[in-house]
Amino acid sequence: MSLKQQIDADIKSAMLEKRKDDLKALRAIKSMILLAETEKGNTEGVSEDAEMKLLIKAVKQRRDSAQIYKEQNREDLYAIEMAEVEVIEKYLPKQLSEEEVKAELQKIIAQVGATGPQDMGKVMGAATKALAGKADGKTISTLVKQLLTA
Repeated sequence: MSLKQQIDADIKSAMLEKRKDDLKALRAIKSMILLAETEKGNTEGVSEDAEMKLLIKAVKQRRDSAQIYKEQNREDLYAIEMAEVEVIEKYLPKQLSEEEVKAELQKIIAQVGATGPQDMGKVMGAATKALAGKADGKTISTLVKQLLTA
C-alpha cells in the first residue's frame, strides 16, 4: 500500500472516529503529496524517497513553528503543532537515538577517510543519504562537527 493510499484510509478512519487533530495533519500530508504529484514535469507520480522527504519537511516545519510558539508563550498553538508532529511521525521510519547516529557516523567517517573538519562536506553528503528519514539533519550536522574536531 502506497503512502497516499495509507493516508486516504487513515483520513477515513479519523473522520469516522471524529479525531479532528489527526484529520488536520493527515489532510496536510495528503495536500503535500498531491502538490508533488501535480508539479510541473512530474509524469510518473511521487517516489517513496520523495514521499519521505515530504514527511520530513512537514515535521521540520511543524517543529520550527512549535518552537516559535513556545518562545512566545502560546502553549495552545504549541500543543496543536506537536500533536501534528506525532501524527506525521507515524509514517516515518523509527528515528535513531543519538548514540546510534554517532555509531553510524563513525562508520561513514571511516569509509570516506575523513581526517578533520575540512572533510565535513564529504561526510555530510554520505551521512544524509545513509540516514535519510532516520535522523534529523541538524543532529547529523552537530554530531559530524563533534566527531571531526575530536
